[in-house]
Amino acid sequence: MASPTTAPPSSANIPRIVAASLIGTTIEWYDFFLYGSAAALVFNTLFFPASEPLVGTMLAFLTYAIGFVARPLGGVVFGHFGDKIGRKKLLVVSLLMMGGSTCAMGLLPTHASIGIGAPILLTLLRLVQGFALGGEWGGAVLIVSEHGGSEHRGFWASWPQAGAPGGNLLATGVLALLATVQSEETFLAWGWRLPFLLSGVLVVIGLWIRVSLSESPVFLEAQAEAEAKAAAGFREKPPVVEVFRRNWRGVLTAIGTRLGENVSYYIITAFVLVYVTVHLELPRSTALNAVLIGSAVHFVTIPLWGALSDRIGRRPVTLIGSVGMAGWAFAFFALLDAGSFTVITLSVTVGLLFHGAMYGPQAAFISEMFDTKVRYSGASMGSQLASIIGGALAPVIAVELLKDYDSATPVALYLCSTVVVTSLTVLVAKETRGRSLRHRSAASVPSGESPSETIGK
Repeated sequence: MASPTTAPPSSANIPRIVAASLIGTTIEWYDFFLYGSAAALVFNTLFFPASEPLVGTMLAFLTYAIGFVARPLGGVVFGHFGDKIGRKKLLVVSLLMMGGSTCAMGLLPTHASIGIGAPILLTLLRLVQGFALGGEWGGAVLIVSEHGGSEHRGFWASWPQAGAPGGNLLATGVLALLATVQSEETFLAWGWRLPFLLSGVLVVIGLWIRVSLSESPVFLEAQAEAEAKAAAGFREKPPVVEVFRRNWRGVLTAIGTRLGENVSYYIITAFVLVYVTVHLELPRSTALNAVLIGSAVHFVTIPLWGALSDRIGRRPVTLIGSVGMAGWAFAFFALLDAGSFTVITLSVTVGLLFHGAMYGPQAAFISEMFDTKVRYSGASMGSQLASIIGGALAPVIAVELLKDYDSATPVALYLCSTVVVTSLTVLVAKETRGRSLRHRSAASVPSGESPSETIGK
């Protein structure tokens, strides 16, 4: 009879695991995206006052980008301990760090009150946010991916991915509601603080849910083997060292797979707020409500793309999204320029549908690239390194291109080039659908192969 630590994964509690992970990731992404929306709508004037609107916006987006710079560090630290002591404990820590920093943002004095100290404090809190989110993604998708078998992994693992549009939906919805019921003066005076303070309530709910999660049985099995080796005097190298020693191809593949997806998402959901309100001079509510509707469709369809990847593979579904986005990049801005709320909403929604095809299978795709002992580290590093060159810079580059050329064409070309990189990466990558995530020790791996290359064979 198998011991509790080595029992094979069971799919009986998958819906509960998925629900807990989804709610937690939704709350964390709410915190992270709330900053992005506020950077486009509020922080440019309250924390980075400048004579030219786009200059203040670009400065606000630079601090937005700093959060992404901290994410790989968070991925390394959380990945190391997540591979050593478990996924569940690190998910609780990341939620506390994210929620605490977001609440503190809602209490910050503005530039008018304390001068340069305001943007400095805002930037420090943004670093904490980024560090926490860098560890969040890997743990959330792995604790789902490592429960159950491979048959429906794409579908189940895509639900934590839906936490991103879920969080954006919540953040944008709260801001849109406040923009509707409050005057511009009231919103800028104190109304913008309410969504940040709301994070405190959400964190309490998230913690209550996350402490009820069971640890990944796949991790427990690998941990039992590691403890047996340690008792025998065998010392394993740190997970981050093992990742770059045995799984560097997986890290590069994860970076390339995420690049176009990351850039497209932040242009469609964050930069669009600047483009519609500053460049097209349309009401803030037009952009917010368009993103709100698009995010709702995005939330529902991401698991459908994940399920499709269980049937036809991770690579084909990802290519549907990346190739489709390459063409839509130009139609996206052309439709925005029409100035109609209906057409703007259509443009955002279709863009997010293509993004979902890249994003839905991604959790399973990247999880299946790494061995259990380094999976948290490898998945987090590949994902978060892509966020620096992708999501971190996307709004900044897009705003600078718009400011320099007064045209959306360069932005569309930039977006198109990044999804082409993703398409090429996926074309040369190996299909991972059907791989087992059960741990394989290095001793059982044929010479010249890494554990991740033989997993599931």
